[in-house]
Amino acid sequence: MDGTDDRAGVRETYERIGAHFAATREYPWPEVESFCADRRAACALDVGCGNGRHTELLAERADRVVGLDVSGELLSIARERVPSAAFLGGDATALPLRSDSVGLAVYVATLHHVPGRELRRRSLDELARVLEPGGSAIVSAWSTAHDRFEADEHEAGEGFDTEIDWTLPGGETVPRYYHIYAPRSFDADLEASGLSVDRSFVSSGNCYAVVGSE
Repeated sequence: MDGTDDRAGVRETYERIGAHFAATREYPWPEVESFCADRRAACALDVGCGNGRHTELLAERADRVVGLDVSGELLSIARERVPSAAFLGGDATALPLRSDSVGLAVYVATLHHVPGRELRRRSLDELARVLEPGGSAIVSAWSTAHDRFEADEHEAGEGFDTEIDWTLPGGETVPRYYHIYAPRSFDADLEASGLSVDRSFVSSGNCYAVVGSE
C-alpha cells in the first residue's frame, strides 16, 4: 500500500465490521486506565472512540465528554454504552471542536488507520489545537515492535503500510489499512507536530506517548 488518502475506505471498513469489532473490545486498555487515573478535566475527548470503551472511562474523569469516530455503526453502539457523552461523526484530521477546549484526550488505536503521513501529522496538529494549556492526551499506534512482525524486518526503518484482515463470523475477511510505526518515526511525527511530548514508550507492541499542547 502507498498510504494515499483513502479515508472513505477506512470508514467503509468499520461500517462493515463495526458490530463484531465492538463485541471484541469490551474493556479499556491498561495504559489508558493508568493515564487517566490521576487526571480530571472540564471537557474530555475520545478520538476514534469506537464502541465507547474509553469514552466511558473518560466520563468518570470529566464534566463533559465527546467521542468522535468515522463509523456511524460504532457511534450508535457507543451512544448506547455511554448515554451521558456527546458523540460526533468525523475524522481526526479535522476535529469539530474549538481550539483550547479540551483538558483530557485519548487518541488510541486510531492514528495507525489514518492513511498517509501528511494526514497523520495533520491529525496530531489538530489534537494540539484543541488541547487547552495544561491539557494532556495519550496517543498510541501499532509498532514494528509487535510480535506479529519480524523483529529484524523493519527495526531500522520508518515503519510501513499494510493491510491486516478482520475475520467476521462465518469466515469472511475484511482488509483493514494500518500504518505500522517504527518507534523513531512515531517520535518524529510527534516532534513535527504542535504537541509537546512528556514521555514516549512502547508497551504491548504499541507506540505510546503522553503529550500536551506547546
